[in-house]
Amino acid sequence: MPANAKQTSRREFLARFRAVSTTHSDQTDDVIRPPWAWHLDARCTGCGDCAPACPEGIIAFDGRNHPVIDFTKGECTFCGACSHACAEDVFDATADTPWNLDITVAKTCFAENGIYCRSCGDVCPESAIRIAPQLGGRARVIVNEDACTGCGACLSACPADAISITPQKEHAHG
Repeated sequence: MPANAKQTSRREFLARFRAVSTTHSDQTDDVIRPPWAWHLDARCTGCGDCAPACPEGIIAFDGRNHPVIDFTKGECTFCGACSHACAEDVFDATADTPWNLDITVAKTCFAENGIYCRSCGDVCPESAIRIAPQLGGRARVIVNEDACTGCGACLSACPADAISITPQKEHAHG
């Protein structure tokens, strides 16, 4: 190898194979708001104070200048800086959970297609993701919903863009 050649990390190498997303939605129902932002749509003034306060730099803005979480930039550490920076009554840090999110793993997952990859499980701070070996060299990605905080660390680490995090849809009880 030439002296000036840079050795590529596993993550950089696998990132070359990322699936290209062809759909983007700006709909309020599909965006993830900052943690504990339960009253955002009704009370947010769009001042933008929350984004520069976020040490992870994962807060972006929608068309109404309301904050949305962009997990492609990193994970949420639940530090509360966005909440502390907000002068409005938008956040409720007394809530039991910061948000209600659904995490799904698509069929494009490398591990589920027989390619050795443990990126999501390696970065999960709560150890909520388990990679279970299956017959034939494939693996199954199992998300423990009770342990998962929805921090998004797995999404930005996934080289196949196989993980999606969406707001939990309310289901009718009956």
